[in-house]
Amino acid sequence: MDNLKISDPEVKKGVEAVERGEMVFIFDSDSREGETDFVIAASAITPDDVRWMRRDGGGLICTALADEVCTTLGLPFMADLLAEGAGRWPAIGNTVEQAGDLAYDSRSSFSIWVNHRNTRTGIPDNDRALTINKLAEISEKGRNGEAVVFGDEFRAPGHVALLRAAEGLVENRRGQTELSVALAEMAGITPVMVVCEMLDDTNGKALSKEDAKTYAQLHGCVFMEGAQITKAYTEWAARQKK
Repeated sequence: MDNLKISDPEVKKGVEAVERGEMVFIFDSDSREGETDFVIAASAITPDDVRWMRRDGGGLICTALADEVCTTLGLPFMADLLAEGAGRWPAIGNTVEQAGDLAYDSRSSFSIWVNHRNTRTGIPDNDRALTINKLAEISEKGRNGEAVVFGDEFRAPGHVALLRAAEGLVENRRGQTELSVALAEMAGITPVMVVCEMLDDTNGKALSKEDAKTYAQLHGCVFMEGAQITKAYTEWAARQKK
């Protein structure tokens, strides 16, 4: 791990926390979604973590995978799947995102939704934790050159949403997907992360950055902003090329 050379103290703490399998919090930016996410390594997540995120986060619990991992496992973008299916199901064609559909980005990072084959319904905390753990496990096997067949372990549709990070991460897209995977790469762990948006119970909107930061402090967790992670990762990536 190269985090000793990370100049930003909060990002350095965040990378160290991610390496230890602890929860951290990321606010993307005011000019993007304007949301804070719970973030934790997929390899470390437990049923208690899933419960914590769904109770105190309230958003969608997703698993973000690095682009190269998705390529190895054969996982597409959902928009590409829908576009191909439009030939048989014309109504789908009208739903596929187009340029300008998203107010905060050029395209969504959603891939498919899965359950591990050893789950029953797939939605309880134990089931989702198992599915997420197994996603990290198969991803690591694939990265190590082992022969893996995704469908042998997972079935779709399921209850765990997969997100495919952009190639080059924050160089090309700066969503929670890329920011969380960037932390994993700096931490030297399998680049598969779990994210969940924090929602406000009183106004129906995303929890404000100030309230999210206070929440993180109360729980002794690291809070980082997207710009901090982007700068730290860009510097870190440049050192890896030397």
